[in-house]
Amino acid sequence: MQVTKVSLALMLVVCLTVSACGTDDYSDSKIVIKAAHNGNEQHPFQDGYEKFAEVLAEESGGRVVVEIFPNSQLGSEEEAIEMVKLGVIGSTASAAASLGPFVPEIDVLNFPFIFRDLDHFYRVLDGPIGERLGAGIADDLDMIVLGWWFSGVRNVWNEERPIDVPSDLEGLKIRVIGSAIVVDAFDTLGAQATTMSFGELYSAVQQGVLDGGESDHTDLLVEKFYEVTQYVSLTQHLYLAAPLTFSKKKLEKFPPDIQRAILLAGRKSVEVQRRSMEINNEQSLLALKEIGLVFNEADGDAFRRKIAEGKVYERNADHVGGQVMIDELISQ
Repeated sequence: MQVTKVSLALMLVVCLTVSACGTDDYSDSKIVIKAAHNGNEQHPFQDGYEKFAEVLAEESGGRVVVEIFPNSQLGSEEEAIEMVKLGVIGSTASAAASLGPFVPEIDVLNFPFIFRDLDHFYRVLDGPIGERLGAGIADDLDMIVLGWWFSGVRNVWNEERPIDVPSDLEGLKIRVIGSAIVVDAFDTLGAQATTMSFGELYSAVQQGVLDGGESDHTDLLVEKFYEVTQYVSLTQHLYLAAPLTFSKKKLEKFPPDIQRAILLAGRKSVEVQRRSMEINNEQSLLALKEIGLVFNEADGDAFRRKIAEGKVYERNADHVGGQVMIDELISQ
């Protein structure tokens, strides 16, 4: 029988607790919680988890230690989600798009141009819609959403030309996040959208297989996409949410005081992570301008009209729970 990458990852990850492995009695044991994310050590996800670890250590009197595994060390986002679902590791933070195949309703967050600004984005995540999506994740994946992290505002970049209006995208092969809604939207705008693996994007653009992609400023800088592109168009088409999740199976095995500490640590990590992401994006933008990339302001109204004329929202409404969900989000 063939052993998959996921199976290997599951076998290689050690038990959640070191001295209490195989038992639910944590009264005299040090608890080690493993947390995974796909950013590097300088990524805002790391800052969020470091705050999470700090609060947990304080609230538990040092009984709980969080081991953070950045850079997809334990597997891809999808593999980390599966490991948290099975209770193999304690926590992961992943882009909402990675949860779409498991919880379709979460894709409502991935409609391009659905958020007016960052305040609107946070208000939705911290309100009834965020709670409802969190409940869906808990029901379908056995994962508790401790809070909603921020994974940046995404813009289009390419090697060919500035993108001022939708027609400028025509004929360009653009890599987008793995959401059927985002693919539909970019096809509607005139691009040739693909969901190629993020890890393959650099070489694909370098070799001319793709013309560009879409990402936040942090990824554009950290992944060195500036080496293979020239134009960055500030479309700001997507505010990317990243739920901070924790294994429901693991949480329920802990004593009540540790459960409360985990919930508190999750809440306190949100403000730190979001602020880190905001600052990181600002600093990355300045660095990219110094490198020499050409930035331009896109005509947001023209893009919104094209999405509306193409009926992208209506066509995908049933996938996310109906038009009522979309209308509620917009009205927040």
